[in-house]
Formats: sequence, structure tokens, C-alpha cells
Amino acid sequence: MSSVSSYSSRLLYSRLSYLLLAFVFLAAGVISGCGGSGASGGGTGSTLTGNTAVTVLATSTANDQLSGFNVELTGVALTTKSGTTANLLTTSTYPEFIHLNGTAEPLITTSIPQDVYTSATVTVGSAEFECINLDSTGELWSSTFDDGGVAPSKVTVTLPAPITVTGTSMGLSLDLLVSQSATFSNCEGGTGTTFSISPTFNVTPVAIAAQPTNSANGKETGVYGMIGSVSGSGMSFTVSRADGIDTASPVLQVSSNGSTLFQGVSAASQLVAGMTADMDLAIQADGSLLATRVAVYDTDTSYLNTFNGPADLIEASLPQFAMVGQEQQGYLNQSAYYIGGFVVNSGSAVFQTSGTLANLQSLPFAPSFTAANMVDGQNVSITSHVSSWEGNPLPVATITLMPQTIDGTVSAVSSEGNFTTYTVTLAGYDLFPDLAEQKGQTTLLTNPRTVVIYADSNTQMLNTAPVAVGSLLRFHGLVFNDNGTLRMDCAQVNNGVTE
Repeated sequence: MSSVSSYSSRLLYSRLSYLLLAFVFLAAGVISGCGGSGASGGGTGSTLTGNTAVTVLATSTANDQLSGFNVELTGVALTTKSGTTANLLTTSTYPEFIHLNGTAEPLITTSIPQDVYTSATVTVGSAEFECINLDSTGELWSSTFDDGGVAPSKVTVTLPAPITVTGTSMGLSLDLLVSQSATFSNCEGGTGTTFSISPTFNVTPVAIAAQPTNSANGKETGVYGMIGSVSGSGMSFTVSRADGIDTASPVLQVSSNGSTLFQGVSAASQLVAGMTADMDLAIQADGSLLATRVAVYDTDTSYLNTFNGPADLIEASLPQFAMVGQEQQGYLNQSAYYIGGFVVNSGSAVFQTSGTLANLQSLPFAPSFTAANMVDGQNVSITSHVSSWEGNPLPVATITLMPQTIDGTVSAVSSEGNFTTYTVTLAGYDLFPDLAEQKGQTTLLTNPRTVVIYADSNTQMLNTAPVAVGSLLRFHGLVFNDNGTLRMDCAQVNNGVTE
């Protein structure tokens, strides 16, 4: 059954426990590796025997039109030319794909027989996406479009070339093509609105490097989840990923070593079950996951709840704001508390910035994230400690600025200090310009359709053509409000998506 629902900014403060429609997706494929680190799209010339550990990586290719997209993935399988099938995933999982735009997140590592696979199948249960915009009266609308039972005929999975599974381990990119997967007649919803959900995935191999540096060669940044069991030394632990549906997610087994950077805690021995962590993970030669960075933004595990997503209405007169909960986890992790748009009380919250980028002090501007300069569209992670919540603004303990992806067109290229700068123009439906001038809030941005991007030698340039004026690109990093100008400390650049 398909449905669409909406809320306006007037309703945010009277209906604070608005239901979050789970955004979940997944795609399928596998890659080949020689000696555990290679990838291939065809035959190898060697005998394929035994099994290979395959890490399934969820990612998406999207512009900025949607604020969330989830799919109930119930199965992923690869099939050979002779009809032999290898199952990669057989239990339901609910990853949210918009926050994975241009980045990647490990879903599961599975051992499957070595072979040449020519097709893939993804089975889907429900699927939902969310659109946010401002109407002509200045009213904020957020609509969720829900297909409660996606027909198999609506799911498309493409392998550009046969995938050879070989070696000790390899990775597989399951890329949700968002523009092809969702259509809708308008963002306000209501009577007469039409929409369709046709999950479309591209499956390609990922060559895992000996020292992975980005999502294209085996390193996944900003993987968020709750720590489960912890070894005595803390050097290995399990993590359940943050999702948008009240059901068990595949559990990741993670290890750390002497080179792992810890933030918020000083060592692995301080990790305890029930903490939520923001991690950078590198796939190893044996298919295991090594944490290169582990950040804990709130060490108090009592009644801990976390919500990650963009802010979409910052009230001027009160210490509170609304946000979209793309991912959520914790004590309130039950269906009654899934929220598509909700209000938090930030009066006593600690504001902080993610440590995913190590060059903040080198930027030619002062990066700052506070209650005074926070703006709609910034991606945040919040924590709260409540055992129940029945209609009042959710009290917040911490608010952390997190990386995000924007899609835009380069209008100027310059340099400043050790950084190359790109002035980027956003589409009008991007959250920054779309939400900049709402009723009941102060306008802080001078030009909300413009972001100045700062890239240095550590920025991962995954775009296929040199950056020039007119280039349409996706930029991933931390976005700051610098006295009315949006500036991004950029971690990665990808090819853009048509606006």
C-alpha cells in the first residue's frame, strides 16, 4: 500500500513526536581481488575454488532534492551464468541512503563461493523517501512518500560487467541511484499528489587498497552505531548500525590497534557497551574492519538516545530547533518514537564539531559551530538522556556538527593559503536556500545558495574530470556558517548529479 503524509512548521511544535518513515535501501554486487585486495569484472585465468569474504558497501548517487530515503532490504544475491546463486544478505536491514551520498558504509561481510557472477537480485519490502521545501507563504512542508510493499518488478539491479569473486577478500558497492528511484509531482503531498518508488541499484567492484584512503578503495568514514560487546582490552568490539526502523541491523565486528585515533575517550579500554560512536573503518586483507578513528560524543550511556540528520527549522525566540532524524538509535529505539520531523530543546546542550577532519586549525577562516550561528541545513548528531518522551521538546545533551554532501555547480576557482577554493552554487531546492527564510526564525545567511569549498592536499578527489568553472560536483565535508557565508572544509569530491 502506498501513502504520502506531510507536516508544516506550525505543526512541528504541537505534534513533536511525528512518525519517522524508515528510509532504507540496498543494492547488490561483488568484486574480485587477487591476494585479497584486487577487483575484476571478468575472468581471471585461474581456477576459482574456495570462498571469498565479500564486504557489502551501501552508497548512493543523489542530488540535494531529498532529505531521506530508506528501503527495507530483505535479500541480496549474486547469480552465475549457469544459474548458481550466492546469498550475500538474508536478514532484513534498513540503511538510510541520503546520508551515504558519495560515501559508503559496510552493511555485512559474507563468505561466498568464488565464481564469475553475471547478475544480481535485490529483494525489497517497504520503501520511503522524504522531501522538504518552503511554500510561497513561507511555510515549511515535509512530506514522506511510502510504498508499504515494493513489487519485485519495480526493483532494478545493474551490473555493468560480470563480477569475478576471487582472492581472500573483496568489497562490493551497492549504489542507490536516487533520481531514478523516486518520482513525485510535488513536495507538499496531499490530495492529487502522485509518486512512485522504483529502487534502482548499480553494482560495481571496489578495489581494496593495502592502505585505504577513501570510499572508492576500502575506507568508510562517518560510520555511526552503538557499541555492543567489548573485549577486555577494548581492542575489539561489535557495533550495531544506526537505522531508521525498529528492527535488528546486521552487527559489524570492529577492531582497533595502536594507530587508532580516539576522540572523546582516550583509549580503547574506555569503550563500553551502550556508547554510540562515529567511526572511520578500513577493510583489511582478510575482510575484517579496522577502526582508524573512533569518536564518542557523549560518554554517558544512561537512557542514551542519538538522532542524526539535518536541522530544518531553528526557532529564533526559544532555545530549540527542528530536525530530520535520518538515523536514530538508543533507549527510545522503538516504533512509537520514529520521527520524520521533530523539535528538540537545546538550551543546555554542549555544541561541538566532529573530529573527522584534522585540518580545522589550518583553515583560512575560523570554523565555529554554536547555538548563535547554527543554520538550517547543517547536518548534526544529537544525544539525549530520557526514558520516555510524550510530546514535549526533547531535551538535548550534545549537538555535534557532522559532515554532509552537497551537489552544486562551480562558479569560481581560486586559492587561499594552502587551500584551493571552489565557489559553488546550489540548486534552489537544496536545504540551505530552501529553509533560509522561514517564519519564526532569524535569517543568518547572506547568500544561502552559495558555498565556498576549501580543499587541501588531503581532500580525496574522486571526480573524473578536472574541476573548472561550470563543473557539476558533489562535495563532502563540514559546513560552517562564517558570519553569514557558508564554507565547507572538504574531505571528498565526487562527480555531480543532474539538478
